[in-house]
Amino acid sequence: MKTQNQTMLSENTLTSRPTDIIAGFPVRPGFFELNGATPLSNGVNFTAHTRHGTSCELLLFHSGEEEPFAVLPFPNACRIGDVYSMIVMGLDIEDLEYGYRIDGPYEPEKGHIFDKTKVLLDPYAKAVAGQREWGQQKIGSYHARVVRDSFDWEDMPQSTCKISDLIIYELHVRGFTQDSSSGVMHPGTFAGLREKIPYLKELGINAVELMPIFEFDENMNARTVNGKRLLEYWGYNSVNFFSPNTSYASKAEHNCEGTELKELIRELHENGIEVILDVVFNHTAEGNELGKTFCFKGFDNKVYYMLTPEGNYYNFSGCGNTLNCNHPIVRQMILECLRYWTINYRVDGFRFDLASILGRHEDGSPLNNPPLLELLAYDPVLRNVKLIAEAWDAGGLYQVGSFPASRRWAEWNGRYRDCLRSFLKGDFWNAWDAAWSISGSGDLYGGFYSDHNDNYAGYNSCVNFLTCHDGFTMYDLYSYNEKHNEANGWNNTDGSNDNRSWNCGEEGDSTNPEVLSLRFRMIRNACAVLMSSRGTPMFLAGDEFGNTKHGNNNTYCQDNETSWINWKLLEKNHDLFEFFKFMIRFRKDHPVISRKLPNAVCGMENIHTHNIDARDVTIPRDAHTFAVSFAGYDKSKGTDDLIYIVINAYWEDVTVTLPELARPGAWYLCVNTFGDGNSRYFYEKGQEPRIEHDFCMRPRSVAIFTGRNY
Repeated sequence: MKTQNQTMLSENTLTSRPTDIIAGFPVRPGFFELNGATPLSNGVNFTAHTRHGTSCELLLFHSGEEEPFAVLPFPNACRIGDVYSMIVMGLDIEDLEYGYRIDGPYEPEKGHIFDKTKVLLDPYAKAVAGQREWGQQKIGSYHARVVRDSFDWEDMPQSTCKISDLIIYELHVRGFTQDSSSGVMHPGTFAGLREKIPYLKELGINAVELMPIFEFDENMNARTVNGKRLLEYWGYNSVNFFSPNTSYASKAEHNCEGTELKELIRELHENGIEVILDVVFNHTAEGNELGKTFCFKGFDNKVYYMLTPEGNYYNFSGCGNTLNCNHPIVRQMILECLRYWTINYRVDGFRFDLASILGRHEDGSPLNNPPLLELLAYDPVLRNVKLIAEAWDAGGLYQVGSFPASRRWAEWNGRYRDCLRSFLKGDFWNAWDAAWSISGSGDLYGGFYSDHNDNYAGYNSCVNFLTCHDGFTMYDLYSYNEKHNEANGWNNTDGSNDNRSWNCGEEGDSTNPEVLSLRFRMIRNACAVLMSSRGTPMFLAGDEFGNTKHGNNNTYCQDNETSWINWKLLEKNHDLFEFFKFMIRFRKDHPVISRKLPNAVCGMENIHTHNIDARDVTIPRDAHTFAVSFAGYDKSKGTDDLIYIVINAYWEDVTVTLPELARPGAWYLCVNTFGDGNSRYFYEKGQEPRIEHDFCMRPRSVAIFTGRNY
């Protein structure tokens, strides 16, 4: 099925005639507003642009070959301003790859490094050739391939789910199913992930956040350490922003790249699961002065990268270069890219890696009102997609709570991670921050409001997390006091030293039943608090059954069992999996956790914090036990929705007093992470024991109560 735009182009070109013959191919001026390569009924439209380049050549290759079979210089008739556009007729796109050569000044001190001998990858390529086999070293230059978009989304509507209603599950496409224990037919691929949709549905999450799936170079900086080949496994080194990683497809998709990914997204949507892409617009795989020139450097180094006055690369990304995001040309490319993924792949949201870079000026200084962030916030095509910022960068710009959000962006709440990790392991001086964070971080995000366009901020602005790809898994968070990254080959100097973790008495693997019991209780505590906090919860794939990376908190290079999910642990730790399932369902069943409801009939305030006696609403800074309550009237059920969460981070029993409820109300115990002596950690509705005024909190445990009529 053709898109409306493609149909229009086809009809317009059916009667078009060539105006010139170049290298034996009939050509004519193209559609200048269509970036990249677009197949037409009688040819292919090629469009590229360069601000400081002086000429452009199109190179045509047979598939898999390094020498072009034709070189087509763009004539003057095919140039308007800085844009070169040409329709080339008579091409067989089944046996075609293409690239460009750009001529221009070579003045490195001014930022110009044009080299007409370099074959350049189209920045707007929809597929990159030669990247099909994972881990296979790319020989020669990068080429692009022409892609036909014939995927039919039929009448699938865009999701209207608010970000506050999401439970986000972060995963790595390859690592999720690459291990043989996954039991899928197509391990390490989009198809393999698709096979796991029934599992995701059973778990109850309703959004997956995919670590980078744009084409990247896993062989960049490849090396061997202790007999293992280390690759850029995570994918945070983009080669191209418009093309999916072809090695994540289970089969070759020449000229229809992305089909398997679209099939995955469609089936996820059919099962009520949104798709958020982790996008890396802060740097590229071209690196610094010592890096390769294969795309942006060759098209316009001074435009695409932040450069010092001497022509060197600013490195706010920590990866050698920094994309010049607020240059108007780069801004337009990023907007067009996000629109492309939203329209053609029906993506529901984007998480922006090191997003503070997107708010830097061309000289690296922070902008008060960054044009790019505002542009994305108000773009009509992106109106309903989620925009999530990792609100810091490697240059020291930390903006958690102060990111220029235009009442539109959400943030990874790094403070939530840090203070809850500290408090849950027993750093009591974090009690205030922990209570604020569970309550929705209103001190950071300014409470809850909406404008006449239903733009939400406040509590909907924070994505709460305790674990993500970067750092310890939840199991390792309670199994290691220190990182153990020796396998990465940097003498354990890489990765964060600020982990706020606790090994529960033994470092690493243990057979001590008391240590293991405490570790799993700490994981239940973390899960219970995360799912009961206002804000959008996110957790790392595998945390729900105790997946481990054996103390490595920076597995960016570990394409092996260290990073791959070990599905055998699902059976071994099935009780933990059931606990996660219950807490996800509990959150969905109690909307008062995720949003402000009308005032409760019982008179309790919407949000409050409490000391061990609920009547005392002051929490000492060094408190080791406190409670948070949520209250509101649920119109859909016609009853109050009352939640009371108590956290005892102390190593001894503590008796707490619950709030008084207007008669005939009472409190019922739903969750007790310590258990009842029979490995029972939660109660299904109707089975909860009624609790009178006092409750004994066992050591290092979390309890959750609901209030309702007798």
